[in-house]
Amino acid sequence: MAQAQSKTAALPAKQVLLVVDDRMENLEAMQALLEDGEWQLRCASSGEQALRCLLEEDVGLVLLDVQMPGMDGFEVARLMRGNPHTRLTPIIFVSAIAQTHDAVLRGYSTGAVDFVLKPFDPSVLRHKIQSLLEHEHNRFELQALTLQLESARAFNASVLANAAEGILVVGEDGRIQYANPAMAQMLEGDVSDMEGAELLAFLDNPLCADGWLHSEFYLHFRRGATYRVHEAMMRTLKGGCLPVALSCSPLPRQQHAMVVIALDMSVVRNLHAQLESQAVTDALTGLLNRRGFHRALESSLARIERSGQRVAVLYLDLDGFKRINDSLGHDVGDQLLRRVGEQLKACLRPYDSLARIGGDEFTALLDNLNHPEDAAKVAEKLIELVSVRHTLDGVDFTLGASVGIACFPECGQSVEGLLRAADMAMYEAKRAGRQQYRFFSQEMNGRARSRLMLEESLRHAIENDDFVLVYQPQFHLGTGRLRGFEVLLRWQHRVAGIVAPNVFIPLLEETRLINRLADWIFREGAMQLAAFRQQFGADMVLSINVSPVQFGMPQLVADLQRVLDAHGLQPGQLEVEVTESALMQDLELTQAQLRHLRELGVKIAIDDFGTGYSSLAYLRHFELDTLKIDRLFIANMLDSPRDAAVVSTIIDLGRHLGLEVIAEGVETQAQREWLTRHHCNIMQGFLVAPGVPASTAMQMPAQLDWSTLPQPRSP
Repeated sequence: MAQAQSKTAALPAKQVLLVVDDRMENLEAMQALLEDGEWQLRCASSGEQALRCLLEEDVGLVLLDVQMPGMDGFEVARLMRGNPHTRLTPIIFVSAIAQTHDAVLRGYSTGAVDFVLKPFDPSVLRHKIQSLLEHEHNRFELQALTLQLESARAFNASVLANAAEGILVVGEDGRIQYANPAMAQMLEGDVSDMEGAELLAFLDNPLCADGWLHSEFYLHFRRGATYRVHEAMMRTLKGGCLPVALSCSPLPRQQHAMVVIALDMSVVRNLHAQLESQAVTDALTGLLNRRGFHRALESSLARIERSGQRVAVLYLDLDGFKRINDSLGHDVGDQLLRRVGEQLKACLRPYDSLARIGGDEFTALLDNLNHPEDAAKVAEKLIELVSVRHTLDGVDFTLGASVGIACFPECGQSVEGLLRAADMAMYEAKRAGRQQYRFFSQEMNGRARSRLMLEESLRHAIENDDFVLVYQPQFHLGTGRLRGFEVLLRWQHRVAGIVAPNVFIPLLEETRLINRLADWIFREGAMQLAAFRQQFGADMVLSINVSPVQFGMPQLVADLQRVLDAHGLQPGQLEVEVTESALMQDLELTQAQLRHLRELGVKIAIDDFGTGYSSLAYLRHFELDTLKIDRLFIANMLDSPRDAAVVSTIIDLGRHLGLEVIAEGVETQAQREWLTRHHCNIMQGFLVAPGVPASTAMQMPAQLDWSTLPQPRSP
């Protein structure tokens, strides 16, 4: 089609008329006669020259002399008719000599359309030329249109043959007139099997029980409207069924037919089913995920409301999994979760539901229970099954499990209520010592409500600026010289008064509200440190506690840098305190964060050392400055040889590693003297002062005389 269009576009505005004569005076006469016509005139003085012109140009008509030396007109005509390019070009023989009957017949036999004898009437010749050129022009256009039609027909046939959708042409009588290969393949047959058959013979849905003339296909066809069926079902020629989407549109009225397009929906439905399965399935273990468990529990609750049966929800959390995951890597952790999932599934009945709802947490739905005690038996079995020695990658380790149990209807009557109750019961089991189960109770519910109220109060306290900072001094044990202060967060509740830090700080961290206070703490502490420097000297150190949540934030170093720059402080005057548990959450992140803090130049201290992992490995790999001995060891070291040995070991360890060691919670002169004898560097505690407001801290002596200190009373 494109070739035909380009050929038509190349047709000259005026057609070419070629005059061939060996006599120059004849050519000049013909040129004078014909040069002002509606054509382009070309002249050739020999047969050879004429053939070259015919090959180089699209000639519309040839006026050909008969008698020419070398190659006469008859030979030129014969060669023209043998060439595909010129075989249809009209020829008029012009001759003054070959006037015999045989010569004329020979001219016509070689393909001439006319034979003009000299002398001739010029006006008649011009009319003949004009008529033949128009005829040739029309023939050329007809040929181009034929090529276009053939190309379009081939193109349309190719489109229909290669279309992925099934295409049918159905007559107004309901019989299939045309089916493309895709349609035949979809229905597992050949095109010939379908042509002439009734469309309704291949339909299961929509059913057309009243026949073709009452079907929606025909009724829409009569109205000239399109009919669509999104969930149709077609019967294949081999007896199967195929889900399809059908679209039926009427063709132009004179064709008395409609086109039906069928889209194979089996892949879409399979994909939809697969996505539905993935949406409710845990990719790691193959168990239900949180969404799938919610559906199972909703279905069970809807069923037992009619039958009056009992169900129980078990909420299981693995004890010690995080330690194994961090130590042996996530691949081993994933293997362990898959193994635990298989063990738990094997322990339950086929009609019970089991899910992994995130991390190392699993839930189980126990159906058709007679008594709540039956759930306790299953919980014991699950704990026993998990709490065995496991071996992965050649490493032996032991897990545990804590299980919370919530029964319907006593503990909750909705999906959210039962899961919340089972979750609280699980945490109660952990609080009681782990590797055991607990039933939900109203007491737990009361504690949950109190926690929600406390969380709401925390949010109001942040908005109303109810938090204050206090500063606890740190002194060198040997010289009594003031080292600096630890900044501590305190909450003065407007109704309840002072709230203990061990009550609100864990909740601040758990809810991540600590992030809303962090910038304020940094700014207030840095501003106060600038005042401490003027009062006590430039070597003052301010220790700021950083929670595990804050320590994991990528902008921590940038926030500290901004505060230091704003107050003109040296990085070495700021000490960041983190707990052992914060360091061990993600070893790779910890190493990167500590490296950034080290590059900034701030000091790094481990708070409550000895109560967490106390791993010599991380002391060797992490760049630290200070160890802070937990107050529990200090409180018991004079009465407990074990605690005294721990404190002494930490002091020696810090000295050998070049770290400062700070004893927290020193309350008596006897404790101070013991620490001094064992070469501890620094202390803080009620022996000198609790956390005090900034104005009181500014009154602290820069040098203490230990002998003059009174025996304090703990507040």
